[in-house]
Amino acid sequence: MNHIALIASGLLLWVGVASAENVSKGEADLQNGQGEKIGTATFTEGSDGVKIAIEASKLAPGQHGVHIHAAGKCEGPDFKTAGGHLNPEGKKHGLQSSEGPHAGDLPNLTVGPDGTVKTEVTTKRVTFNEGKNSLLQTEGTALVIHVAPDDEKSDPIGNAGPRVACGMIKKK
Repeated sequence: MNHIALIASGLLLWVGVASAENVSKGEADLQNGQGEKIGTATFTEGSDGVKIAIEASKLAPGQHGVHIHAAGKCEGPDFKTAGGHLNPEGKKHGLQSSEGPHAGDLPNLTVGPDGTVKTEVTTKRVTFNEGKNSLLQTEGTALVIHVAPDDEKSDPIGNAGPRVACGMIKKK
């Protein structure tokens, strides 16, 4: 009986290790328009989607729109090189849109009075696997923080205003 329990325990341990190896991870170093590193975003894909953990400082207090953009280029000061929101399915913008959202649409960030934010969000609209919603597109992808909150419904970009921070998403 102990022999069977030992084999079963070993099998469960092996399955756990194999499952842990299937987790995809990525990161983005966030920089402001002057090229100064102001934070980090980490990406972890699991069975519930891609969890994005964002830690940043030196941002204006209040809400800010945040999106995954379709090009992995973060040239300041305006970060327009990051392209538009990741939207390979041609959907309308906004988490509240009946015809959306874009794959790159994320909830607003709330930055504290001290200019810092530490938050997590999970999305099932992107992946590290190959395909049109992959974070690892040929041109890459980027996480972009905007100056104002996203209204989550206006097409094409949600009135979030200029881009104030950007980070190229890279697989770890």
